[in-house]
Amino acid sequence: MKFPSSLAQKHYSSPLGPMILVANEQALVGAWFDDQEHLPPELQSQSSWHTAPEQPVLRHASRQLKEYFEGQRKTFELPLDLSYGTPFQQAVWQALLKIPFAHTCCYADVAASIAKPKAVRAVGAAVGRNPLGIIVPCHRVIGADGSLTGYAGGLERKTYLLQLEGGQNPQETLL
Repeated sequence: MKFPSSLAQKHYSSPLGPMILVANEQALVGAWFDDQEHLPPELQSQSSWHTAPEQPVLRHASRQLKEYFEGQRKTFELPLDLSYGTPFQQAVWQALLKIPFAHTCCYADVAASIAKPKAVRAVGAAVGRNPLGIIVPCHRVIGADGSLTGYAGGLERKTYLLQLEGGQNPQETLL
């Protein structure tokens, strides 16, 4: 993923550690933990993005994340721009948006929902590259056997998020 230098960023202090929120003028483009895997190159070095804590999209994203962590929000109502991924990644990320709050599914369910039932590993890779952690709920995808599998932000954070939501068994939710 390559992002333009014209984006705005804001630092957000979550209960799980510092995050960086990134937006263009119309939509949220990224939400990453400072130390997670698969950070875009723009964050791995000195970011070329300007800091704009009062930018409207970033301000709304911060407020909604705060409400989510306080247990007051189950869905995010933000404009999202997922266009920086490949068409396959975008399809996977759109599928993740359909996983309801407090539910989980497995990677095979996501693969089936995008009509690529044999692409389970590719789905896993796309999930790991999700640029909008928490908001595009990749933490709700678990192993077929119910185990917690990789999470770019770390399994401790995934566990916390699932406990916050009171997550259910993968067999209880189909996309």
